[in-house]
Parts: sequence; C-alpha cells; structure tokens
Amino acid sequence: MIQALSRFILKIVGWKTELAVQMVEKCILVGAPHTTNWDFPLALLGMSAMGIKFNWVGKHTLFRWPWGFFMRLLGGIPLDRISGGAGFTRKVVETFHDRDRFVLAIAPEGTRHRTDYWKAGFYKIAIKCNVPIALGYVDFQKKKIGIGKIFMPTGDKDKDFMNIRGFYSDKYGKYPEKQGEIRLR
Repeated sequence: MIQALSRFILKIVGWKTELAVQMVEKCILVGAPHTTNWDFPLALLGMSAMGIKFNWVGKHTLFRWPWGFFMRLLGGIPLDRISGGAGFTRKVVETFHDRDRFVLAIAPEGTRHRTDYWKAGFYKIAIKCNVPIALGYVDFQKKKIGIGKIFMPTGDKDKDFMNIRGFYSDKYGKYPEKQGEIRLR
C-alpha cells in the first residue's frame, strides 16, 4: 500500500525511479548529491516506491521534540558531529554484525552547502563491516531517484573514489553549484 502510494505521488510530480542493480541485504547506501532539504523527502518516496527499507543518518538536532519520534519511525539514526563519531561508528559496526538485514543511508557531503571534500565515515564503515557501497542519487535534472551501482570497497581509496566520481559525474542536485567535491580530505 505504501509502495503504491509512493509511486503514485512521484508520478504526479513527474519523478521516476531507477533500480539498476539487484539490491543487497546489507550495505552502505550513499545519498548524493545533497544540495537541498527536498533531497530527503524525495529519497524517502523513491526508496519506498522501489520497496527498499533503509535506515538513515541525520544530525542530532533533527531528533528533538516534536519531530524526534517521527524521524526515528522513518528509520533515522541521530549523529552528534560535535561530540565525535567514534561511538557512532562502533554502534553502526555492531548493528551490521547483529542484523541479517541493514541498509544504512549516509549523505557523505554532510551538508546542503558546497564542501571541499566528502566525509569518510561511510567508506570506513563499509571497510570495517566488509559490506558493499550502493550509490544512490536524487537527480533533479533528470527528475530521477535511484540506485545505480553497488561495489565492494577495495581499501584503495584513490581507485574507489575514481569509481564513485565517475558514477556521479552526470547526477545533478537541485543546486549543482552546491555539490561538494567527491574526494576525501
């Protein structure tokens, strides 16, 4: 029912979904580019329309009253970037080991503003947990939401990020000038 409703809403607003790969039970789902608050509701609708259940990471302030309960219900996991991510990473690694199915969406740009680099947490978690990275997108130019590639990270950051850059080279956020550089610090 929810899947059909999500498809209907996307159709009305002129968006399409594309699942170009066979989805896996466990992975890090990269969400990029991230240039507007609209990325989130569109991604929720798109993943729902494709039948993909996932958890996502958001800054801890999204989980305050009155929206906190609703955000957690939607699969949200709060991250307090100020107090550091080591405890968060440990918790995520444990969750990957404890569950048979866990898809965790992370926006590595970490903000809707232009950045000089992506945050490396998603890559480090994928390596530590030995899970693949799924490359998801919300492309405003093509009005398409999808997952187009899944790969196992090799540990060779240069090689893996060349692969990631190539994938996102034709994906555009609502504000392309705000898209961050696809590289690590």
